[in-house]
Amino acid sequence: MTTTLSQGVPRARYSPGPAMQGVLTGAAALLGLIHRIGTRILMMLVVALVVFVVLRILPVNPLGMLLPATATADDVAALTHTLGLDQPLWRQFLVWLGQVVQGDFGASIQSGRAVGPLILQALPTTLQLITCGLALGIALGVASGLLAFRFLGRPVERALDVGGSIAISVPDFLWAILMILGLGIGLRWLPFLGPIDAAFNLPRVTGFMLVDAVLAGDVAAFGSVVAHLAMPALALALGIAPPLMRILRSSLIEVYNEDYIVAARLRGLSENRILFKHAMRNAALPTLSMIGMQAGAIIGGTLLLETIFSFPGIGSLMVTAIANHDLPVIQGLALTYAVAVLAMNMLTDALLVLVNPRLRLS
Repeated sequence: MTTTLSQGVPRARYSPGPAMQGVLTGAAALLGLIHRIGTRILMMLVVALVVFVVLRILPVNPLGMLLPATATADDVAALTHTLGLDQPLWRQFLVWLGQVVQGDFGASIQSGRAVGPLILQALPTTLQLITCGLALGIALGVASGLLAFRFLGRPVERALDVGGSIAISVPDFLWAILMILGLGIGLRWLPFLGPIDAAFNLPRVTGFMLVDAVLAGDVAAFGSVVAHLAMPALALALGIAPPLMRILRSSLIEVYNEDYIVAARLRGLSENRILFKHAMRNAALPTLSMIGMQAGAIIGGTLLLETIFSFPGIGSLMVTAIANHDLPVIQGLALTYAVAVLAMNMLTDALLVLVNPRLRLS
């Protein structure tokens, strides 16, 4: 508590103590979290509105999948009224949004099954592929980035640069086709159709075949799942690793120009200790941001890969729904993709705040 003079009268100035400062910091963090969640919810509403409107203005007649060729005009009118397609577009959107909030995504026009269970059944396959591809891409990107930094200005760095440029210039679906032709058909090293060999019959517990194989204690089935995941995961990883390598190398070069690196050398610390204990901590921030961006990008990249490798995930389900003009399934899957991308962005933000204390104060 300090005092100041204002017009000759002593006046007390309040200075919050450590406990109050902690409360204020926690309140600010809570308000920031509420703001982030509110922003994501608003983004979800915008995405849902855009998807709904775009699908409704396309020159596609979903009734053609439900009515026979001999249907009369009265049949068309009755089904249109039943599906609510005769209502104004804004009313259709509000009805659909209300159902989605309650967990009802409608029914598939093609199969008549509820869209929600269809997505939940296919989602683990896609998440398993994304997780393996992302983990492999991060491992390759970080390893190659450290190697390029360690051999800066040498042939190893130039070779990694060339390899990274080639890897990133080829789309993931083209890598998939090339690997199928080379590793699958040519050398016959890896299988390339389906998520597991047809000889295995794993009980579905979690939907994640790697986890289900472990729970079943079936080593052979686990090996089959890994072998089937190898090529699609590598195809995803080849699009993730080169940007990570470049951003990590650039960040390390920038960090090594800081004064505290010079001070660490003067204290006699080894180069490995300087790199992994001091430099990597600060170089990890832009690398984490890049990982978040790449993770959001590969979620959409699974669409073609699942079709190429015959994986029964949400990407393959989306391709089938588009081919059949199945609007409820397309809407549900588009919303699922949007939720996945936004969730990945929120996870990246949380990791950045966890790694960088200055972001917590801001």
